[in-house]
Amino acid sequence: MNESSFRPLSERVLADDWGRLTKYEYELRLRDGSWQRQQREAYDRGNGATCLLYNPVTGCVLLTRQFRLPAFLNGGLESLIEAPAGLLEGAEPAVRMRAELIEETGYDVSALTHLFDVYMSPGSVTEYLAFFIGEYSEKQKISEGGGSADEGEDIDVLQVALPEAMAMISSGEIRDAKTIILLQHLTIRLMQQTVLTD
Repeated sequence: MNESSFRPLSERVLADDWGRLTKYEYELRLRDGSWQRQQREAYDRGNGATCLLYNPVTGCVLLTRQFRLPAFLNGGLESLIEAPAGLLEGAEPAVRMRAELIEETGYDVSALTHLFDVYMSPGSVTEYLAFFIGEYSEKQKISEGGGSADEGEDIDVLQVALPEAMAMISSGEIRDAKTIILLQHLTIRLMQQTVLTD
Protein backbone atom coordinates (compact mmCIF):
# COMPACT_ATOMS: atom_id res chain seq x y z
CA MET A 1 0.00 0.00 0.00
CA ASN A 2 1.33 3.44 -0.90
CA GLU A 3 0.70 6.67 1.02
CA SER A 4 -2.04 7.73 -1.39
CA SER A 5 -4.14 4.74 -0.26
CA PHE A 6 -4.18 5.91 3.37
CA ARG A 7 -5.53 9.25 4.59
CA PRO A 8 -5.02 9.94 8.30
CA LEU A 9 -7.82 11.99 9.87
CA SER A 10 -7.26 12.03 13.63
CA GLU A 11 -5.60 10.27 16.52
CA ARG A 12 -6.30 10.30 20.24
CA VAL A 13 -4.16 8.76 23.00
CA LEU A 14 -6.38 6.63 25.25
CA ALA A 15 -3.68 5.40 27.64
CA ASP A 16 0.05 6.03 28.02
CA ASP A 17 1.62 4.02 30.81
CA TRP A 18 3.66 0.86 30.12
CA GLY A 19 2.78 1.32 26.44
CA ARG A 20 0.67 3.74 24.43
CA LEU A 21 -2.86 2.94 23.28
CA THR A 22 -4.02 5.28 20.51
CA LYS A 23 -7.33 5.52 18.66
CA TYR A 24 -6.94 6.37 14.97
CA GLU A 25 -9.49 7.57 12.44
CA TYR A 26 -8.53 7.38 8.79
CA GLU A 27 -9.74 6.75 5.28
CA LEU A 28 -8.55 3.70 3.36
CA ARG A 29 -8.78 3.21 -0.40
CA LEU A 30 -10.38 -0.16 -1.11
CA ARG A 31 -9.48 -2.46 -3.98
CA ASP A 32 -12.38 -1.10 -6.08
CA GLY A 33 -10.98 2.42 -5.75
CA SER A 34 -13.57 3.72 -3.27
CA TRP A 35 -12.67 5.25 0.09
CA GLN A 36 -13.85 3.90 3.42
CA ARG A 37 -13.61 5.66 6.78
CA GLN A 38 -12.34 3.42 9.57
CA GLN A 39 -11.51 3.63 13.27
CA ARG A 40 -8.97 1.38 14.92
CA GLU A 41 -6.97 1.26 18.14
CA ALA A 42 -3.26 0.35 18.17
CA TYR A 43 -1.09 -0.50 21.16
CA ASP A 44 2.57 0.54 20.94
CA ARG A 45 5.09 -0.70 23.52
CA GLY A 46 8.12 -0.80 21.21
CA ASN A 47 9.74 -3.71 19.42
CA GLY A 48 11.41 -6.73 20.95
CA ALA A 49 13.62 -9.76 20.42
CA THR A 50 13.39 -13.45 21.26
CA CYS A 51 15.89 -16.30 21.09
CA LEU A 52 15.96 -20.08 21.36
CA LEU A 53 19.23 -21.57 22.58
CA TYR A 54 20.10 -25.17 21.70
CA ASN A 55 22.75 -27.43 23.19
CA PRO A 56 23.95 -29.76 20.40
CA VAL A 57 25.68 -32.06 22.92
CA THR A 58 22.66 -32.71 25.15
CA GLY A 59 19.96 -32.06 22.54
CA CYS A 60 18.21 -29.68 24.93
CA VAL A 61 16.72 -26.23 24.42
CA LEU A 62 16.74 -23.49 27.04
CA LEU A 63 13.26 -22.24 27.99
CA THR A 64 11.79 -20.12 30.76
CA ARG A 65 8.62 -20.35 32.84
CA GLN A 66 6.93 -17.36 34.43
CA PHE A 67 3.58 -15.81 35.34
CA ARG A 68 1.90 -13.82 32.55
CA LEU A 69 -1.16 -11.81 33.57
CA PRO A 70 -2.91 -11.85 30.15
CA ALA A 71 -2.55 -15.66 29.90
CA PHE A 72 -3.93 -15.98 33.42
CA LEU A 73 -6.88 -13.69 32.68
CA ASN A 74 -7.72 -15.48 29.42
CA GLY A 75 -7.19 -19.15 30.20
CA GLY A 76 -6.31 -19.36 33.88
CA LEU A 77 -2.68 -20.33 33.20
CA GLU A 78 -0.56 -19.89 36.31
CA SER A 79 2.62 -19.86 34.23
CA LEU A 80 3.72 -19.83 30.61
CA ILE A 81 6.69 -21.70 29.13
CA GLU A 82 8.54 -19.47 26.68
CA ALA A 83 11.73 -18.75 24.82
CA PRO A 84 13.55 -15.82 26.46
CA ALA A 85 12.50 -12.43 25.12
CA GLY A 86 12.60 -8.74 25.91
CA LEU A 87 11.92 -5.24 24.64
CA LEU A 88 14.67 -3.53 22.65
CA GLU A 89 14.42 -0.20 24.48
CA GLY A 90 16.55 1.51 21.83
CA ALA A 91 19.27 -1.17 21.67
CA GLU A 92 20.29 -3.24 18.66
CA PRO A 93 18.29 -6.51 18.69
CA ALA A 94 21.30 -8.86 19.02
CA VAL A 95 22.87 -6.74 21.78
CA ARG A 96 19.62 -6.54 23.71
CA MET A 97 18.96 -10.25 23.25
CA ARG A 98 22.36 -11.23 24.67
CA ALA A 99 21.69 -9.09 27.75
CA GLU A 100 18.22 -10.60 28.12
CA LEU A 101 19.63 -14.13 27.93
CA ILE A 102 22.04 -13.37 30.77
CA GLU A 103 19.29 -11.76 32.84
CA GLU A 104 16.68 -14.48 32.32
CA THR A 105 18.73 -17.68 31.90
CA GLY A 106 22.20 -16.91 33.28
CA TYR A 107 23.94 -17.92 30.03
CA ASP A 108 26.32 -15.56 28.23
CA VAL A 109 26.13 -16.49 24.53
CA SER A 110 27.92 -14.26 22.05
CA ALA A 111 27.06 -15.95 18.74
CA LEU A 112 23.41 -15.51 17.78
CA THR A 113 21.88 -15.99 14.33
CA HIS A 114 19.12 -13.60 13.26
CA LEU A 115 16.30 -15.46 11.53
CA PHE A 116 13.53 -12.97 10.74
CA ASP A 117 11.31 -10.22 12.16
CA VAL A 118 7.67 -11.10 12.87
CA TYR A 119 4.59 -9.04 13.75
CA MET A 120 3.00 -11.06 16.53
CA SER A 121 -0.48 -9.49 16.64
CA PRO A 122 -0.75 -7.02 13.74
CA GLY A 123 -4.48 -6.40 14.19
CA SER A 124 -3.94 -4.45 17.40
CA VAL A 125 -0.25 -4.26 18.40
CA THR A 126 2.50 -2.39 16.51
CA GLU A 127 5.31 -4.53 17.95
CA TYR A 128 7.47 -6.88 15.93
CA LEU A 129 9.96 -9.36 17.36
CA ALA A 130 13.43 -10.06 16.00
CA PHE A 131 13.88 -13.86 16.14
CA PHE A 132 17.26 -15.43 16.93
CA ILE A 133 18.70 -18.88 17.53
CA GLY A 134 22.00 -19.84 19.08
CA GLU A 135 23.92 -22.65 20.74
CA TYR A 136 24.83 -22.85 24.40
CA SER A 137 26.94 -25.04 26.67
CA GLU A 138 27.29 -25.31 30.43
CA LYS A 139 30.63 -23.49 30.36
CA GLN A 140 28.73 -20.36 29.27
CA LYS A 141 26.65 -20.26 32.43
CA ILE A 142 27.68 -17.22 34.50
CA SER A 143 24.71 -16.86 36.89
CA GLU A 144 21.46 -18.49 37.96
CA GLY A 145 19.34 -16.16 35.81
CA GLY A 146 15.77 -15.74 36.98
CA GLY A 147 15.08 -12.29 35.59
CA SER A 148 15.13 -8.86 37.17
CA ALA A 149 13.55 -8.57 40.62
CA ASP A 150 13.23 -4.82 40.02
CA GLU A 151 10.87 -5.60 37.11
CA GLY A 152 8.85 -8.09 39.14
CA GLU A 153 10.30 -11.12 37.34
CA ASP A 154 10.53 -14.54 38.98
CA ILE A 155 11.65 -16.84 36.16
CA ASP A 156 12.32 -20.58 36.22
CA VAL A 157 14.98 -21.76 33.76
CA LEU A 158 14.23 -25.07 32.02
CA GLN A 159 16.46 -27.33 29.95
CA VAL A 160 14.15 -29.50 27.86
CA ALA A 161 15.04 -32.12 25.25
CA LEU A 162 13.93 -30.83 21.85
CA PRO A 163 11.60 -33.80 21.09
CA GLU A 164 9.97 -33.31 24.49
CA ALA A 165 9.52 -29.59 23.83
CA MET A 166 7.85 -30.39 20.50
CA ALA A 167 5.53 -32.84 22.27
CA MET A 168 4.68 -30.10 24.79
CA ILE A 169 3.23 -28.05 21.93
CA SER A 170 0.77 -30.83 21.06
CA SER A 171 -0.12 -31.42 24.73
CA GLY A 172 -0.78 -27.71 25.32
CA GLU A 173 2.03 -27.29 27.84
CA ILE A 174 3.69 -24.82 25.46
CA ARG A 175 1.18 -22.28 24.16
CA ASP A 176 3.35 -19.25 23.43
CA ALA A 177 3.47 -18.29 19.73
CA LYS A 178 7.09 -17.11 19.54
CA THR A 179 8.27 -20.26 21.29
CA ILE A 180 6.32 -22.54 18.96
CA ILE A 181 7.73 -20.74 15.91
CA LEU A 182 11.30 -21.08 17.21
CA LEU A 183 10.95 -24.75 18.20
CA GLN A 184 9.48 -25.67 14.83
CA HIS A 185 12.14 -23.67 12.99
CA LEU A 186 14.94 -25.39 14.91
CA THR A 187 13.42 -28.83 14.31
CA ILE A 188 13.18 -28.19 10.56
CA ARG A 189 16.73 -26.81 10.46
CA LEU A 190 18.15 -29.86 12.24
CA MET A 191 16.20 -32.21 9.95
CA GLN A 192 17.61 -30.41 6.89
CA GLN A 193 21.13 -30.67 8.27
CA THR A 194 20.65 -34.41 8.81
CA VAL A 195 19.46 -34.87 5.23
CA LEU A 196 22.45 -32.95 3.86
CA THR A 197 24.96 -35.03 5.86
CA ASP A 198 23.41 -38.40 4.95
